[in-house]
Amino acid sequence: VQLQASGGGLVQAGGSLRLSCVVSGRTFSRYVMGWFRQAPGKERESVAAIPWIGTTYYQDSVKGRFTISRDNAKNTVYLQMNSLKPEDTAVYYCAADNSIVLSTDAKQYDYWGQGTLVTVSS
Repeated sequence: VQLQASGGGLVQAGGSLRLSCVVSGRTFSRYVMGWFRQAPGKERESVAAIPWIGTTYYQDSVKGRFTISRDNAKNTVYLQMNSLKPEDTAVYYCAADNSIVLSTDAKQYDYWGQGTLVTVSS
């Protein structure tokens, strides 16, 4: 399984970006998909996650601003990020967990994309 993330870039505070992650593999629809981020000097943290069926998860700091979605026909998961803040600056990673239980623990995820840099200027 391979994950390819894209969509990062430089944006001013208040702006928007949409990250995409294309997943190779025939069982994408059954994976829990997550977006994580890692800022310089900080640990990797869960931002949002979406199971193949069930409730999505959002970190408190992004609720109401970010939306995770998936298109199983395109083997793609998205992260729409609105009202971006400088503190959202980080490398964003998509990840896939071959599990039926949604987890926010990075250790539970089996496959990772290469990361895409999001920089939000003030």
